[in-house]
Amino acid sequence: MSTASAVVTGLGVVAPNGMDTEAYWTAVLDGRSAIAPITRFDASRYPVSLAGEVRDFTAKDHIPSRLLPQTDHMTRLSLYAADKALADSQVDLGGLPEFAAGVSSASTMGGFEFGQRELENLWSKGGQFVSAYQSFAWFYAVNTGQVSIRHGLRGPGSALVTDQAGGLDAVGNARRQIRKGATLMVTGGVDGALCPLGLVGQLTSGELSTSTDPARAYLPFSADADGHVPGEGGAYLVLEEAAAARRRGARVYGELAGYAATFDPGTDGTPRTGLERAIRRALDDAQVRPEQIDVVFADAAAVPDLDRAEAEALAAVFGPRAVPVTAPKNTTGRLYAGGASLDLATALLSIRDGVIPRTPNVEACAPDHPIDLVVGEPRTADIGRALVVARGRGGFNAAAVVRRAS
Repeated sequence: MSTASAVVTGLGVVAPNGMDTEAYWTAVLDGRSAIAPITRFDASRYPVSLAGEVRDFTAKDHIPSRLLPQTDHMTRLSLYAADKALADSQVDLGGLPEFAAGVSSASTMGGFEFGQRELENLWSKGGQFVSAYQSFAWFYAVNTGQVSIRHGLRGPGSALVTDQAGGLDAVGNARRQIRKGATLMVTGGVDGALCPLGLVGQLTSGELSTSTDPARAYLPFSADADGHVPGEGGAYLVLEEAAAARRRGARVYGELAGYAATFDPGTDGTPRTGLERAIRRALDDAQVRPEQIDVVFADAAAVPDLDRAEAEALAAVFGPRAVPVTAPKNTTGRLYAGGASLDLATALLSIRDGVIPRTPNVEACAPDHPIDLVVGEPRTADIGRALVVARGRGGFNAAAVVRRAS
């Protein structure tokens, strides 16, 4: 397998606080949060009542009418984000060889919405029911397949399920496919499950905030952290073989310079070190030293023990408070497989514009978290390299390094 460079030439964002890349980026820099009471259904009897909903999306305005009966909300958002990413890249897909372009996506929660619809069909007169297993299998296949079919992407195709880490794992897999010979990959994730079935499933983690105050509900690395807020959305990226991108004169956001993943279930009582190992391996893959990283986009679970573990992993690699750390995802909620790919897009925009977004609503980092958390206002900086880290339930860890294209 070659070591061909892979660069990002297109971004497609669909987020609770922005329905396209620039609208989202403006909201992030302004610290504008989309956390609000759930409107998708009556959540008054649930212990969690807040979420980051994508409210300004009308499917019929963006999705062909023939696709509406066979897709659910998450698949439609995925199609929208993929459309935006390809349009942003300005690539002529028709000019590529037949099997040169493919899709590598991630999802974890989206199948719940389809499962909810099937349960409603069961309860209604004459309804037909599809098993939970079939629901999730159907969703993951369709989420990737619909993007492939819509754009004629007949090359490599995959759908990964590693929870929040999936947004990085999908992009790492896309780079692997480019090194195997693909020219272009549409990659990333759009995820969420803001429906009764999905919310009940998320409640079982014990990691959701029960606060009813949108400004206090998702406070990563704060002494007041008591869980995160669920959300929906994410991002797709167009990843291209660097030489091919140069030949067509593409605008390049940056290079995916390093990626690594580890599995660390922590069920045998040993300390969890998987996140630290993933970070170190991603830096090694990118051939950069810790002091060359200019900003870290954190996983930011907002669960005290998990925040402490992440802060200690970052301090072990970089030194205590040695690199700026930010978590703008608390403006959108935790987007599961969509969260890390959105963080990657945010990191690339941060490199482009030379600014580190703040972590809104957090006044200060908890004293036992040895990191330099960006709060208060965005920081202007010359950002050449950014690290994005993500963790998924069950022990999944992933890290990726993106850098300014040379």
